[in-house]
Amino acid sequence: MSARLKLGMVGGGEGAFIGGVHRIAARIDGQWDLVAGALSSDPVRAHASAATLGIAPDRSYDSFAKMAQAEAARDDGIDAVAIVTPNHMHVPVALAFLHAGIHVICDKPLASQMHDALQLEQVLAASGKLFVLTHNYSGYPLIRQARDMVARGDLGRLRLVHVEYVQDWLSEPASGKQAEWRTDPARSGAGGAIGDIGTHAWQLAEFVTGETPEALAADLSSFVEGRAVDDNAHVMLRYASGARGMLWASQVAVGNENALRLRIHGDKGGLDWAQENPNQMRFTRFGAPSQTLTRGGAGATDAGLATTRIPAGHPEGYLEGFATLYREAADAIRQHDTVRSSAPDTLLPGLAAGLSGMRFIDACLKSSQAGGVWTATRAT
Repeated sequence: MSARLKLGMVGGGEGAFIGGVHRIAARIDGQWDLVAGALSSDPVRAHASAATLGIAPDRSYDSFAKMAQAEAARDDGIDAVAIVTPNHMHVPVALAFLHAGIHVICDKPLASQMHDALQLEQVLAASGKLFVLTHNYSGYPLIRQARDMVARGDLGRLRLVHVEYVQDWLSEPASGKQAEWRTDPARSGAGGAIGDIGTHAWQLAEFVTGETPEALAADLSSFVEGRAVDDNAHVMLRYASGARGMLWASQVAVGNENALRLRIHGDKGGLDWAQENPNQMRFTRFGAPSQTLTRGGAGATDAGLATTRIPAGHPEGYLEGFATLYREAADAIRQHDTVRSSAPDTLLPGLAAGLSGMRFIDACLKSSQAGGVWTATRAT
C-alpha cells in the first residue's frame, strides 16, 4: 500500500457537522492522515479543536492564510486541504492553497457568487493542481451503476429525468449555527435551498445521465416569513437531446428528512433510486416486470462493484459515498504528482461540476425573478 497522504482542514471545528463527516470519510480507506488545520476563525476554538483531534500544536493555525504559507514551506507539508467552511469562504481558502501549490478538496457548492467561481477557474488553470468538489452522492455504488446503465443504453434514448431533494428541517425560522449560516445570503450566497441541496440534485442528474439541461424555468419560494433566501424550488428542465426534466428542492416539506430521489425514463426502460434506501434500485424494461437491483448484488456493474466495500445486504451509504471520493482523490493526487498529469482519469466531481452548479443557481434566480421564464444554463 502507498504511504498515506497528509490532509489539512480549514473549518470543521467544534460544533460543525460536515467537518466530522469529512474526517470520518478520509479515514475509512486508510488513505489519509489529518495532520494540520485552521479549524475555526476563533483562535481559541481552533486550537481546542485541533488538540481534540490530535493535531500537533505547531500545525494548528490561527488563519487559513498562515496555514497555506506554513504548510507549503514544510518538507512534510500537507498534500491536500479539505475546505469545510460556509459557502462564502470556499473560494478565498481555495485560492490561498492553490497559490501555495497545494491540492484542494472542497465541500459544495463551489462558491457563493459566480464571479468568485470564475476567479477560481483562472487560478486553478494556472496552478496545475487538482480540485475536487465533494458531491458525495456521486460516490454511491448504485449511482455509479446507474451511470453505467444509462451510458450502455439499458434505458434507451432518455425522455424524462425527475430529481428531488426534500427536507423539512428549516420549516421554522432558523435556529442554531447550521441553520443560521445557510439562511444568511452573505454566507450561503443568494441561493438557499437551491444552493444547499438543489446543487446536489442537479449534479446527481447530470452525473448519471451525462447530460446538462440547456435551459430551465424556476419558481423559487421563501415560505418562512422574513427569510432572505429561497426554501423551496420547483424547476422545469429542457435538454438538447429532447429529454425533459423536473427538479424539486425543498427544506420546508414537513415529513421529509434527506429524501434525495432520482428517476430516469428512456424509451426502453426506467430507473428509480432513493438516497434514504441507497442499497436498492428499481430497474424496469418496458413491458417486463420491475427488478430490484442491490448494491454489490447480481447484475452489479464493474463501477458499482469498485465502490462497494461490504457484502450485499449490509447497509452502506452516506459516509462511504464521501469515502469513495477521498479514496479516488488520493489516487488522482498520486497519479498527478507521479506523472504530472493535471487531468487524471477519474469520475471525481471537480471544477466543471462546480461551475455547472453555479450556473444552475444563477439561472434559477434569474428565471424566478422574471416570473419563471425559460433561462439558459450553459456558459456563453
